[in-house]
Amino acid sequence: MRRREFITLAGSAVAWPGTMNAQRPSTPIVGFMSSRSTEDTAHLVAAFHQGLRELGFIEGQNVTIEYRWARGDYSRLPALAADLVARRVNVLVVVGGNARAAKAATSAIPIVFATGGDPVEEGLVESFSRPAGTQLVIRY
Repeated sequence: MRRREFITLAGSAVAWPGTMNAQRPSTPIVGFMSSRSTEDTAHLVAAFHQGLRELGFIEGQNVTIEYRWARGDYSRLPALAADLVARRVNVLVVVGGNARAAKAATSAIPIVFATGGDPVEEGLVESFSRPAGTQLVIRY
């Protein structure tokens, strides 16, 4: 898949907003939100960590990752996204069909997501070439 591209982009997005607000801690905080469970997403998390390592980011050393799991209950996604926004993460990485919840929760925090569909038709971005502000899209 282009999963490697998604993970690399998500990892590189960690550093992108880091200097935007002087009030933020020096260690970037990544919000990782999944509609699935930790068990179902273990392979994605491992690949995500590998992509971060390749970019020089190691969880617990120079990046903090806040995980949220909906465990298949899509109704929990808005609250999980709101919780990560309240935590003031530097970037939201969303997997498993929850980009809408993240987009609804913030217009200021960059959102990285992958989609197999058309993000414009899905109402996630205004244009694929210019996703309008904070969304970084991988289309596969």
